[in-house]
Amino acid sequence: MSSLLLLFGCLALGLLLQRVRDFPLNSPQVLNQFIIYISLPALALYFIPDIKLDSTVLLPVAVGWICFAASVLFFWGLGKMFGWSRKLIGCLILTAGLGNTSFIGFPVVEALYGPEGLKTAILIDQPGTFVVLSTLGIALAAYFSKGQPDAKAIIRKIFFFPPFLMFFLALLLNVLNLSFPDVLKEAFQRLGSTVTPLALVSVGMQLRFERRSRHWRFLALGLLFQLILAPLLIYLLYVRVLGVKGETAQISVIEAAMAPMISASIVASSYGLKPRLANMMVGFGIPLSFLTIAFWYWLVQGV
Repeated sequence: MSSLLLLFGCLALGLLLQRVRDFPLNSPQVLNQFIIYISLPALALYFIPDIKLDSTVLLPVAVGWICFAASVLFFWGLGKMFGWSRKLIGCLILTAGLGNTSFIGFPVVEALYGPEGLKTAILIDQPGTFVVLSTLGIALAAYFSKGQPDAKAIIRKIFFFPPFLMFFLALLLNVLNLSFPDVLKEAFQRLGSTVTPLALVSVGMQLRFERRSRHWRFLALGLLFQLILAPLLIYLLYVRVLGVKGETAQISVIEAAMAPMISASIVASSYGLKPRLANMMVGFGIPLSFLTIAFWYWLVQGV
């Protein structure tokens, strides 16, 4: 319950801070940079070295990659069909293709399946969604933010993206069977825990409720994909086609149904990919997702 209060409380706090003149106009951008350079790298260093890497992790890890690939096909196809701008296509792919599998996903999965369920949730998030954002997500953001994409510049952005650098270091430690001392782990955990409050405050400070906004129909389409089509794809593929049973299948579907990833909206905003729409995806997607998650939880019971 405290995690849910934190989510909605920080979002509301960000909305209130819009009216506080003492906060500089670029406060959301400063918060976003702190998250990218400090909070997300700390999360990678905390989780990745201790993850057990074997064949059993493939299905949970694949959830984020499958959903992102489906988002690329879906929104790129629609964008080409209806003549959308590059920035709009990129924003929708990023924000609808990556779910909030950690900061909403972890407390939800723990509440539904207990501490044991977190083992599957961490696999879906860290080697899955988090790595997709750090690699393909950054490449896509760089590609759609430029008129003429430069392959060298895109590769440079990926390899100098702080979360990716720390993920690579953490993965190397995992392979070498090395780990950080407990005192450092605790520091990484505390720094990583700042992602949710800072990101939601940043989203709240940028969220605008405009009745005549041209983003409403794109918001509806993005949330339709993220909250309905993405988990439906995982359900059909894992349960109906592959015949996966038990908590692995259930948690995979539940995690695929999470609200848009906060970090993905930050990356979209940082690259100028429709920042207002990116923030609307998070601001409206989080409360709406609790209704759709309840439906998916009911559906997968007995699987």
